[in-house]
Amino acid sequence: MPPSPPPTRCLPALLLLFACSGCSALIYEIVWYQLLQLVIGSTAVSLGVLLATFMGGLCLGSLALPRVHFLRPWHPLRVYAYIELGIAGTAVLVLLVMPLANDVYVAGAGYGMPGILLRAVIASLCLLPPTLLMGASLPAAARWLESSPEGISRIGLLYGANTAGAVLGCLLAGFYLLRFADMTTATLCAVGINLVVAAGGGALARRAGPLPVPQAAPARIRGYWPAHAAIAVSGACALGAEVVWTRLLSLMLGATVYTFSMILAVFLAGLGAGSAAGALMSRAVRPRLALGYAQTALVIAVAWAAFQISVSLPWWPVNPLLATGAWYMFQTDLVRVLWAVLPATLLWGASFPLALAAAAAPGEDPARLVAGVYAANTLGAIAGALGFSIVLIPWIGTAGAERVLLLLAAAAALFLLAPEIRVQGGRLPALAAAAAVAGACWLAAGVQPPPPMLIAFGRRIMTSVGRAKILYTGEGINSSIAISRWDDGAIQFHVSGKVEASTESYDMRLQRMLGHLPALLHPNPQSILVVGFGAGVTAGTFVVHPEVRRIVICEMEPLVPVTAARYFGRENFDVVHDPRTHIIYDDARHFVLTTSEKFDIITSDPVHPWVKGSATLYSREYFELVKQHLNPGGIVTQWVPLYESDGDTVKSEIATFFEAFPNGTVWANELNGGGYDLFLLGQAAPMRINLDALEARLARPGQARVVASLRQVGFQSLPDLLAVYAGQAAELGPWLEGAQINSDGNLRLQYLAGLALNDSHENVIYREIGSYRRFPANLFVGSSQAELNALFTAMERARQR
Repeated sequence: MPPSPPPTRCLPALLLLFACSGCSALIYEIVWYQLLQLVIGSTAVSLGVLLATFMGGLCLGSLALPRVHFLRPWHPLRVYAYIELGIAGTAVLVLLVMPLANDVYVAGAGYGMPGILLRAVIASLCLLPPTLLMGASLPAAARWLESSPEGISRIGLLYGANTAGAVLGCLLAGFYLLRFADMTTATLCAVGINLVVAAGGGALARRAGPLPVPQAAPARIRGYWPAHAAIAVSGACALGAEVVWTRLLSLMLGATVYTFSMILAVFLAGLGAGSAAGALMSRAVRPRLALGYAQTALVIAVAWAAFQISVSLPWWPVNPLLATGAWYMFQTDLVRVLWAVLPATLLWGASFPLALAAAAAPGEDPARLVAGVYAANTLGAIAGALGFSIVLIPWIGTAGAERVLLLLAAAAALFLLAPEIRVQGGRLPALAAAAAVAGACWLAAGVQPPPPMLIAFGRRIMTSVGRAKILYTGEGINSSIAISRWDDGAIQFHVSGKVEASTESYDMRLQRMLGHLPALLHPNPQSILVVGFGAGVTAGTFVVHPEVRRIVICEMEPLVPVTAARYFGRENFDVVHDPRTHIIYDDARHFVLTTSEKFDIITSDPVHPWVKGSATLYSREYFELVKQHLNPGGIVTQWVPLYESDGDTVKSEIATFFEAFPNGTVWANELNGGGYDLFLLGQAAPMRINLDALEARLARPGQARVVASLRQVGFQSLPDLLAVYAGQAAELGPWLEGAQINSDGNLRLQYLAGLALNDSHENVIYREIGSYRRFPANLFVGSSQAELNALFTAMERARQR
């Protein structure tokens, strides 16, 4: 039998395999996050549960592998190959089973299982099998190495290679696979990578030959607890920082899927590069001291990132509207992310191999060593992700959360340096420990909250300076919000760096139309569902309709309604305090999926489709779901922005809506004679608008508040209101030919829209739509030709403006 080659000769091949494994893991993670949020929602709580389940599976898998004794005689690389095969198989099962999760979820909701518990169960059932195997891969391969300094260094290199591959997977999924293909294609691509890795692991195992003597289970060695405690705190700090900084950076860069992929890729790149450096360094230094010094340096690195993100970067002279293409803007965005967060991520990356070396003991099972350190790091990461996103940010804000990060870094340093102070010659550790504590306290006192202008205007901050006065800011569990007064006196409502509503005439016009038009076209609207609260103006339009008995509002951020009631109470008719109003704080898609209630009107005014996660409210499946929750004769309206968009994006939105509502119509909200935004109106059956019935209805005494509300936004008569008609599905068919349909399987819209948020093509799009507009004789009916002529004249006047 040929002798086994030394690990050094096979190490490059194994590093390549681990890089490929990391690439597939990140593709899965991005796809699974996208798939599961369709079922459990995209609120902070839902995504926290999702993240905890994913990382919990990694933790349990790493702990379980060393305890599976029948695997001990097997060659470690063969075990690794089988694990990769298992990941591929379970990933295919997830792809097949995930569509069934909707039915299971709805059934569970019907039986009254607590929402958070049910979400955790669904996430666990979907993610635990593959993530358990992912967590077991590093401990499995570690058995081929040793717990010597050289062996531990190589394990650290494997971890670094895995993380480096994850960078490629993140970019591949976020910028290519999900942009040009779909989630099935991305999953199968990752499955193919797993199969190649499994084949490579098996080949390496055969080349090495069988182990000469079956490994016996070594005696359990008690680890060095300060190293485990420090790496757990470091993991909490790293994931907490990712939560905080991603939230702040997405304000500055725009919350697109590309921004999130870019930030995650920079985090992973820093962790990978730092891990490789830490692995090489662990053989030449005292690892316990080096790990302590790394945590001390993290105090400075965290303070650096906090300063850059909140004090320096927002005021860089960057005007995104000057970029001629999204890719030019991405380059600037990448520089800003690297400048702020890379130093801290390098140090967190170096901490893992240094913790391995610090915790190692002679003769220890490498798999058990890796499992213990990896589990501690992962458990800390779970606590950091949940604690910062769900508790700390809503409680003390992002600035307070960054102060906690500084204190955590100092605490991790103390865990390592305090024991070393008692060692002879421990003066330097004592100075480092004192510097960590004093520096953390001093730097924490100087952490600044994000500028109010950043919360309000986000990526457009430099074009808004001097034009607005900030009246209020708040940081909630899901979003940051602001209220401002523009230089023309208008009050604006901002959510996560974007203007979502205002008292500007054109915004008030659109917000009132979204409510009044369907309420008037429906013969007896009693139950209403409003998706997205905003300033409450759309929801408030239903308050003045006497027929309405129930107004259900779905809003993700609890701060929004109370703030809107304070600043927009007059414009929204104090809808928050109306006894007919019921506010549901949840993801709207999740609510529609799980509720058994049906409505006469469902009106949606969500955020722009380029905002990550919002494309789920523009998908074909969502519109079909909405149609199922309409009472007979029910009406749905859907907002579509023309600004910060392009033709392909708008065509995708309209064509997808018409897939579910083939009798749908388009209604425009112009600005200075050009395009601004529009909304779609749909009904299961072909619609007929009886002008006589509408005129008679508006003449009733009980409709006086409705008439007054319409006149406040410029609609002096019924023809004025109906003249905003802009087209219908049958007319726009040629224009929509070839449009990409946004479905749950691809969510293509968020990738299309994310490349167009700098565009200003609203007037061009509006003119293109208007060129297909004809007087819809099939839509409007009336006994008086004079009424039809008045409507035709109003439409022509609106068309020629």
